[in-house]
Amino acid sequence: MAAGLAALLDDIAALAKVAAASVDDVSAAAGRASVKAAGVVVDDTAVTPRYVSGFTPDRELPMIRRIAVGSLRNKLLFILPAALLLSQFLPWLLTPLLMVGGTYLAFEGAEKLYELVTGHGKESAESPEVGDGHQTPLPAGAQGEDTEKVMVAGAIRTDFILSTEIMVIALNEVADQGLASRAVILAVVAVMITVLVYGVVALIVKMDDIGLHLAATRQGRVAAAGRMMVRAMPKVLAVLSTVGIVAMLWVGGHILLVGVDELGWHAPYDVVHHAEEAVHGVAGVGGVLGWLTNTLASALVGLLVGAVVVAVLHLIPRRKGAAAAH
Repeated sequence: MAAGLAALLDDIAALAKVAAASVDDVSAAAGRASVKAAGVVVDDTAVTPRYVSGFTPDRELPMIRRIAVGSLRNKLLFILPAALLLSQFLPWLLTPLLMVGGTYLAFEGAEKLYELVTGHGKESAESPEVGDGHQTPLPAGAQGEDTEKVMVAGAIRTDFILSTEIMVIALNEVADQGLASRAVILAVVAVMITVLVYGVVALIVKMDDIGLHLAATRQGRVAAAGRMMVRAMPKVLAVLSTVGIVAMLWVGGHILLVGVDELGWHAPYDVVHHAEEAVHGVAGVGGVLGWLTNTLASALVGLLVGAVVVAVLHLIPRRKGAAAAH
């Protein structure tokens, strides 16, 4: 009896170890996949606060909650099953699909740079019905349930595009796992990313309100910190937007470099790899220099590809229209 109980306890302990190892594996894989999706995550975080700009403070968090729920529904009910079916039955499509997403990221980053340089982004505001998150804030009087619904729906549509990129990037990182493991890992990534993005968005959106409250109700250093928070928010959003642009170019370019290498064109990535090796031997900082070299090369590729797409979609049609007008 005692021997049987001991054997049972040993079996339970072994199963617990296997389960713990599986949880560790899932957590590690989900972490790697989430890091690879960093560029899209930063862009998602930078874009979303604009959808609640212009609404009264008491409506901001409810709107963010509705957008977050819609984002999670997109990931778990639509994108996740589609991604799993793709990886299971058409795995050869994963790399080309990922490269399409990388091109889109590069285009987004290059387009934002183009708008910063030329000022075209300030000339016209897109309709909230079909906008991509770059529309101007609502006028102060544009309140009401219908307006909220329109803005939340627009934010969820924008999030669907970004969430698809996140999930495909994550799927590519765990393509060698079994179907059940892929499903669990992607579900974990979906929840982690959604909580991270919309938790940060909520904090960003309410930061100035928190600062105003501290400045009005406290004294001394606490009140000064509140005033500093209010003054800092425009700069924080500007920095976040800049980091998002760089991250999109870097991640998009890296996806394209790796993709063409996997499809058989090795020359571009070989050049980057040789450049990495050339600086990797520098004592003390070789690893950092190697990472910076790869990152810079990826960002340049992203900028080049993105600039070509921007030219095709914006500059060439505009010049044709100007020529037709004359």
